[in-house]
Amino acid sequence: MSVTNFRKAAAETRPTGPVTGPLPDRAPPFRLRAARPDDRPAARPSGRDERALGQILLDDGAVDAGNLFKALIVNRAESARLGEILLARGWVTAQALTRALSKQWRTSSVDLTAMPPDPRLIDLAGADWCLTHGIVPWRRTGGVTFVAAAWPERFQGARQHLESRLGPVRMLLCTDSDCSSALLATRRTALIRQAESCVPPEYSCRTRNEARLGRMLLGLMATLALGLWLAPLLVLVVVSLLTILTLVATTLLKALAFRRTLRDLREAPAPALDPPMDGKWPMISVMVPMFREESIADRLVGRLAGLTYPRELTDVLLVVEETDRVTRAALDGVKLPFWMRVVTVPDGPIRTKPRALNYALNFCRGDIIGVWDAEDRPEPDQLHRVARHLHFAPPQVACVQGALDFYNPRTNWLARCFTLEYSAWFRGVLPGLARMGLVVPLGGTTFFIRRTALAEAGGWDAWNVTEDADLGVRLARLGYRTEIVATTTHEEANCRPLPWVKQRSRWLKGFAMTWGVHMRSPMQLVREIGFWPTVGFHLQMLATVQQFLLAPVLWSFWLFSLGFVHPLASLTGAWMGAAIIALFLISEALNIAVAVWAVRRTHPGLGLWAPTLYFYFPLACLAAWKAAYEIVAKPFYWDKTLHGVFDQTADETAGAAQSPPGPTVPVTGMIG
Repeated sequence: MSVTNFRKAAAETRPTGPVTGPLPDRAPPFRLRAARPDDRPAARPSGRDERALGQILLDDGAVDAGNLFKALIVNRAESARLGEILLARGWVTAQALTRALSKQWRTSSVDLTAMPPDPRLIDLAGADWCLTHGIVPWRRTGGVTFVAAAWPERFQGARQHLESRLGPVRMLLCTDSDCSSALLATRRTALIRQAESCVPPEYSCRTRNEARLGRMLLGLMATLALGLWLAPLLVLVVVSLLTILTLVATTLLKALAFRRTLRDLREAPAPALDPPMDGKWPMISVMVPMFREESIADRLVGRLAGLTYPRELTDVLLVVEETDRVTRAALDGVKLPFWMRVVTVPDGPIRTKPRALNYALNFCRGDIIGVWDAEDRPEPDQLHRVARHLHFAPPQVACVQGALDFYNPRTNWLARCFTLEYSAWFRGVLPGLARMGLVVPLGGTTFFIRRTALAEAGGWDAWNVTEDADLGVRLARLGYRTEIVATTTHEEANCRPLPWVKQRSRWLKGFAMTWGVHMRSPMQLVREIGFWPTVGFHLQMLATVQQFLLAPVLWSFWLFSLGFVHPLASLTGAWMGAAIIALFLISEALNIAVAVWAVRRTHPGLGLWAPTLYFYFPLACLAAWKAAYEIVAKPFYWDKTLHGVFDQTADETAGAAQSPPGPTVPVTGMIG
C-alpha cells in the first residue's frame, strides 16, 4: 500500500473509542502573554481538525505507515485509544503525540506545576470525579472555566457534567501525571477522607455504637455468669442444643451445595471453543495492595509479566501506604513497565486494605476493576477470561470470582491441610452456593467487578477487616449477582501456626462485624435478598463464628465414648452421646469427601491427608476466641499476614506448581 493511499484510508478510519493516550511526563508549558491582564489564553480557532489522529501523525512524519496501519487494526478490536497503542508499542514518541493532539483539538497544553489550578473549581466538580476522569478545572476568566484534560475524548463525554457545575468550559491539554499531581497537591486530604467514608453509614462498621455493644456484651456475660451460678445444667443444655443445631444446619448446607456442584458438572455441556468477542476488549485495572512486602516486591513484576492480555489494556496499580517505608524502598529498586504504577496512600486514622483500595480506585483507568494479592501468580490468560465472561454475562452479573490455589501445598502438614480446606471451599462448596442463589461472599483476591456496580455499592467499607465478604453482601442487596470464572490464581499457603491463627482471627472478626452491620434492619435484609439467601447469610457469617467459639462444648461429648461421666448424662442417657458422635462422624466424613474430590486433579495424592483435617480445625477455635476479644478491644485492627516466606522457591518451580489440564470450577471464598 502506498503512503498516499494509506493516508486516504487512515483519514477514513475513525476509531469509535477515545483516540488519545498517555501524554509525556512534561508537556510544553502553556504560557500567558504578559500583555493580557485578564489571564486569558490567546484566541484559538473554533472547531476540531477533521483529520484523524493517525493522519495527523502521518502528515507530520511522526509514525511509520505500516505501524500506523497495524495500530488501527488493533484499535478496532480493543477499547484502548490509538495514541495509547502507538505509545505502548514504541511506534510514536510522546512529544510527537502531544503535537498531533494539539493540532487535532486546536488547543494548547498547560503546565499545572508552574500554574496550579484553583482548588475551589476542583471542589465544584468533585476531586474524586476529576481524578477518575483525568480532568482538572484550572482557571475561570471572562465567564469561561478553562479545564485541563489528560484525555480529550473523555473531556467531551464529561462536558455536560462540567457545564452543569462550572458553566461554559473550554479544554486545555495536560499530561496524565501532571493531572494527578495537581489534584493531589490541592485536594489530597479530601480524597483520603472520601476513601474512609464512601460506604453509606447504615452499611458501614464505622457507625457502630461502641457503648451499646459494650452494654450488650456486659449483659450477656452477666446473664451467663448468673445462669452458671443458679442453673448450670440448664445453661449447658441451652448452649449444647444451640451448638448442635447449628452443626446440623451448616452440615446440611454444605451437603446441598456440594450436591449442586456435582449435578452442575454432570449436566454441563461438552467443552467448546470460546465464542468470538463481538465487541472491543476492555481496559482492566487491577489493584495490588502491598504492606511490608520487602521480600516479594521485586518478583511481582516478573510474575505479572506472564499475562497475555494486551499491555495497552492492562492497568496494574501497586497500592502502598505512605508510612510503609519497607515496601516503598523495595519498589524504588524495581523498574516498572509502563502498564504498572505505584499509588501511595496518605496516612490516616486507620490503615486497612479497603481504605487503600478506595483511595487507589480514583487512579484506575479501566471499566473493570480487579484485586490481586502481592504474592499472587495469576494464570496468563486470566484477564482474557474475565473480560470475555463479563462481556457475555447479563448486566445483573456485576462480579466474577476466580479460584485460589497454592504453590507450596507440601511444605508441611499445615500447608497440606490449608490447601485441602481451600480446595474444598473453592471447588466443592461455593459453586453450589452460587448456583442455589445464595449470597456469595467475595474473596480478597482474584475477583473482578464492573466499575459502575462498584460505584453504586459505594466501594469498600474502610472499617471492615473482611471488606471482601461485606462487598459481596452489599452487591446482593442491590440485586447484583456474582458468577464464577474459570481461572485460578496461585499464591503461598499460610503454613505456620501463629500467622495462621492471626489470619483466621481477622476473618472471623470480620464475619461477625459484617453480620452485625447487615442485621441492623433484619426485615429489610429479607426483603432485599430473600428468605433463603438470608438463612444462608446467617449460616455463612454467624454460624461459622459460633461453631468455632463453642467447639469445646461439642468436643465434650466424646466423654461418652471414652467412658467418662458427662454433665448431661443424667438427662439424656447414653443414646444422646451416641447420636451426637454419629453427627460428628457424618460431618467429618463430608469434609473429607469434599476435600478429596476437590484435589483429585489439582493435587493428586494430597487427598490422603484429608482425614487429618479433624486435628487441623481446632486451631480455628483459638482464632475465634482471639477474634471475640478483638471485636471489643480493637475492632479495626488489621492483623497483617506475612507473605513471601516460600515465595522464591515457588517462583523457581513455577511450572510445576501450575494446575494440570482439565475442567476447572473456580469459586469464591474467604481470602485474606
